[in-house]
Amino acid sequence: MSSNREWLSISDMMAGLMMVFLFIAIVFMQQITSDKDSLVEIAATYADTKSKLNTALHDEFEKDLSVWGAEILPDNTVRFKEPNVLFNINSLKIKDSFKKILDNFFPRYLGILTSNEFKNDIIELRVEGHTSSKWKDNSSVEAAYLGNAYISQGRAFSVLDYLFRLKSTSEHQLWLIKVFRANGLSFSKRILIDGQEDRRKSRRVEFRVITNTEKRIEEILHKSKMQSSSL
Repeated sequence: MSSNREWLSISDMMAGLMMVFLFIAIVFMQQITSDKDSLVEIAATYADTKSKLNTALHDEFEKDLSVWGAEILPDNTVRFKEPNVLFNINSLKIKDSFKKILDNFFPRYLGILTSNEFKNDIIELRVEGHTSSKWKDNSSVEAAYLGNAYISQGRAFSVLDYLFRLKSTSEHQLWLIKVFRANGLSFSKRILIDGQEDRRKSRRVEFRVITNTEKRIEEILHKSKMQSSSL
């Protein structure tokens, strides 16, 4: 009889454990479904905002892009891709030719971003400096990366500094303080043509916006990943 009672006790315990695991699985699946629904909704909002911003940028700048040596990418990055217009070799000082472009471009660009349609969606505006992988002859990869990191960060900051001081954008300074950032990426995002680096095209300056929908998607994906790893 005692052995039967012991067996019943173990059976009850196993049944209890199964119920606990079943409950955890149900909660987890509900959370996954909820996160999936949130992702779908956020992704739709992001796609709509992205499309509208792309249209607004093209409507505003389409006629100027070829003159400036610029392009608008599908993700709404505005790329200035003529290195001879931007900076002298190894210099952090903005060339007068690029200053004239920025004087024309940035107030109009800021007018779009700070409009009621987009202002509340933007959490970061980045000016990014990019270089090629070329550095001094026979230099190591480490020396080339760090040297170009210094150059790219200095150039990005030079652009930020110049634009932040423009009188034509002074009314938006408080907003810029919240969102405007300068990033130097060295040659971490080179332009490749058929798998080979295009050094000329890699030397560029880009403006990129980060929206709150992107941030929210990252948070949900991170949360789901953490929940999966905990089970």
